[in-house]
Parts: sequence; structure tokens; C-alpha cells
Amino acid sequence: MQGRDFCDRLQKRLAARRGDIGNKSDFFRSAVLLPLVDTADGLAVLFEVRSGNLAWQPGEICFPGGRIEVSDQSALAAAVRETVEELGLAPAQIRPLGPLDLVIGQIGVLLYPFVGYLAADVAALKPNREEVAEVFTVPLAWLLAAQPQVGHMEMATRPLSDFPIQLLPEYSPDWKPRITYPVWFYQYGSRVICGLTARVLKGFLDLCREMDQPSV
Repeated sequence: MQGRDFCDRLQKRLAARRGDIGNKSDFFRSAVLLPLVDTADGLAVLFEVRSGNLAWQPGEICFPGGRIEVSDQSALAAAVRETVEELGLAPAQIRPLGPLDLVIGQIGVLLYPFVGYLAADVAALKPNREEVAEVFTVPLAWLLAAQPQVGHMEMATRPLSDFPIQLLPEYSPDWKPRITYPVWFYQYGSRVICGLTARVLKGFLDLCREMDQPSV
């Protein structure tokens, strides 16, 4: 094998590739829609309260969304499908506006967030009660003026029984702190928005504020 010939072929091969996440299968891939709706208080963000019967994060506040299925043509298609199923909407009532930054959760979630406008009366929504306990809205103006509280979490690792620790004699078998990361909290009355939902919300609000900045 000649080095130059191999490198020429490798360069062509790499140039034809689309960059992706190499360990994507390690993550739970999901998509959410940050829904904007018109209300009596002006433009608002709609949130769901997850049903208490769900095995994953029951009772928590979230955006419509869920797992990206093999049958979904894209992450956006998954977000729209889940929104339709959870809120009882017709697809034509959802106007996708575009993607927000991809969020990689420390607990193994790969989250594709999108913003969309709902051409619907919130009071007329018919949420799927198996998944959604209730919905509520928060005025966008209030969110833009709010100062979220920030706390921090610590992640740690430890080897399990199948880890060949004999190959790494200096490796500790105990828990080892790895990283700390911020968690944002938005409190609106009795509602507390936190976790990945708050992380997506913060990214959206930062983008909205950038829109109001004068261009240089």
C-alpha cells in the first residue's frame, strides 16, 4: 500500500462524507417543538405537563415531542408528529419556523429542538390524556424579562463488573467525579420549568434577544 495513493483515496472518501455523530446509537434520539401561540396576553410559549402515568419523567413540564422513529423522515417530522398526537392538532395547524441548536443531555439524550407556530386556540386543544395531563402558556414578553435561577449538577463514573480493570491497574474502581454542568430554572407562578426543557427555552430566548440587537 502506497502512502500517497492511500491518502488521495482517503481524502476523496472523507470529502464525500457528511459529518455526523459517530456514537449516535449511544443516545436516546428525540425531537421537540417549542410552540408559539397567540393568546390574550400576546404571543406566548406553550408547555405540557406530562401525565403522571408515564414511566419517564411523570408530572414534569416539557415541550411536545418524543423519540425519533425509524419511520420519521427527519427530526422535524418527528417533532411535528408528536405535537399532532399529543395536542390533538392537524398538521396544517403547525407552521415550523426552524431549528434551534442541538442539545446533548448528560444523561444520554440527543435532542433536536425546533420552533413552530400553532394556528390554534389553546382552549380548544384536546391533549392526549395518556401522555399529557394539561397544557399552559407563558407570555413570551414575561420569559424575555425573566432571570432564571441557575444550579449545578455533578456527573461521576465508575467501572461495572465487565470492565477489564486489570488492564488499567491505576484506574480507580470507585466513583470518579467527571463534570459539573448548569441547570436553569424558570418559575412562573407555581410552575417550575427546568432540565432540558429550560435549556432549550434559554437558547430560544437568547436567540430572540439577539434579533432585537442593532446590526453592526
